[in-house]
Amino acid sequence: MWNAVEIFSYATLVIRFVLPAIAIIVVSRCVRSLLVKRNKPETWGYLSLPNGARIELNHWENVIGRGKMSDAYMEYPTLSRNHAAIMRDAKGNWRVFDADSMTGVIVNGDKISGNAGAAVKTGDIIELGGVKLVFISEDESGRYAKHLSENPRRQQAAAGKPGKAVKAGNAGKGRARKTDTGEPRAGCLYSPAGTLLFLTLFQLLLGVQLCISKGGYITAVLPLCFAALIILMWVSYAISRKMHRFAFEVETLAFFLCTIGFSVVASGSQAELVRQFVLLMLGVGLYFMLSWFLLDLDRVNKLRIPIAAAGLVLLAVNVAFAEPVFGARRWLDFGGVSFQPSEIVKIAFIFAGAATMEHLLKRRNLFFFIGFSAVCVVALTMITDFGSALIFFVAYLVIAFLRSGDFATIILSVVGAGFAGVMALQFRSHIAIRFATWGNAWELSGAAGYQQARAMAAAASGGLFGVGAGNGWFKGVFAADTDLVFGVICEELGLLVAITAIGAILAFSVFSVWTAGESRSSFYVIAACAASSILLIQLMLNVFGSVDILPFTGVTFPFVSKGGTSLISCWGLLAFIKAADTRFMGQSKKQPAVVFSYM
Repeated sequence: MWNAVEIFSYATLVIRFVLPAIAIIVVSRCVRSLLVKRNKPETWGYLSLPNGARIELNHWENVIGRGKMSDAYMEYPTLSRNHAAIMRDAKGNWRVFDADSMTGVIVNGDKISGNAGAAVKTGDIIELGGVKLVFISEDESGRYAKHLSENPRRQQAAAGKPGKAVKAGNAGKGRARKTDTGEPRAGCLYSPAGTLLFLTLFQLLLGVQLCISKGGYITAVLPLCFAALIILMWVSYAISRKMHRFAFEVETLAFFLCTIGFSVVASGSQAELVRQFVLLMLGVGLYFMLSWFLLDLDRVNKLRIPIAAAGLVLLAVNVAFAEPVFGARRWLDFGGVSFQPSEIVKIAFIFAGAATMEHLLKRRNLFFFIGFSAVCVVALTMITDFGSALIFFVAYLVIAFLRSGDFATIILSVVGAGFAGVMALQFRSHIAIRFATWGNAWELSGAAGYQQARAMAAAASGGLFGVGAGNGWFKGVFAADTDLVFGVICEELGLLVAITAIGAILAFSVFSVWTAGESRSSFYVIAACAASSILLIQLMLNVFGSVDILPFTGVTFPFVSKGGTSLISCWGLLAFIKAADTRFMGQSKKQPAVVFSYM
């Protein structure tokens, strides 16, 4: 007969081999659903050409011109490369703007002047460089087609030549926003609930393994917190379903990473799990609040400047009142509660940088963002938070390029940042020490390379399957559960689980780029790409810094590292990534006709 020790030993061994397999299943199912199947682009309106052909307007902001990258591309020599922009607001109202073209924009015989543009509705004639276009809103296309069929002269004018009619039956072709069948739509390759069941199994086994490793030192906090994590995940899924938001892969990946984070925290201190769970609830709450807030672009545009100003005020308070800890003044303390303002400012930074088309067309708005970015980076440099400064700078490069497409601006910014980095090495000694340690961690393992050398040793000792959650020794090294958390994951859960965790973050970035062509608004595209770039560069600095491939900067592993403000901020950034997601599933006939995508 086996005794209890042998049973627990065999159970731990089995779990060590099963956990990586389940992790791979969870991440691969999410990634395939995110990246394999794609929606047909939504159609929000049309421009009817003189020859009768139609150009679909697949976004809320569309550039019209003869440039190859224009949303509404027309090969007429009289058009400018970026001649005009036509925009739709959340209420379905359209406006057309002149993009500083040579010949201007004429609507129903009146030339547009100023920056306000002109309102357009179905049937209006938009003239660009002598080319007359008939605008048709998708919301009214059926009614307009019927109107044409009853008015032959109007029909011929819209078509551009006699006898070219617009068929009412085809007026709404390509529409992808309404359904009443209940059938799955593109992007739902796997059932979200099925993937959550696999993740729930992963969480249960990981909790059991931690309980076994703690032995007689286990407290009720550990199983209760893991149970609460599972409940929170399923409640979040139920809320999404209730709101008719059916795609849940992005959130599933985030909960998968948070589960690994729970394991890291529990391995070091069971009592800290309560705090981690409370912070997770705050992060999930922020995620749902921002998801709702981002649905209304008018509201977003009105509050962009106040949100950006609040971010600057927060950084100013950080510079003025933060006390140095280990050479950096990153944290503010209020009543015994500390938080890192730069993590919250990441959200304000994206609000300030991502803009709708009317802002993209105005160069002075880009200059405003450059100035805002410079102030943020300088403030972070003053508090010696160079890791965050680098993260902000990368996000700035992404936003600036997406807004302008100007390589000269990007190159100039990189050169300026390089010069600032050299100056920082001259005047900040502890930064110079970290660069001197870079690539020499083993040689300096008894001094500046102490943490990184041990992180690499722990990662190597874990092998593919790890030594088991809670059984590692590296957790006793300072900052092992925050800045060096990659070493803990590799040691206790194995390289395979660590790679799946990296893959989850990479999936956010690839998905943001993959879905850019389908997103309804340029705001969602830029915000998603900026948010995913922040998570990606943060991941790279944490992982590569831990194993001495890059200089050690002391930033956290998104969603995994112990730390309140970082966890909350990551969930806030996730809302921007989800905002670009136009995938959905159908509804039953008992539900309203319109399916709200998880924008």
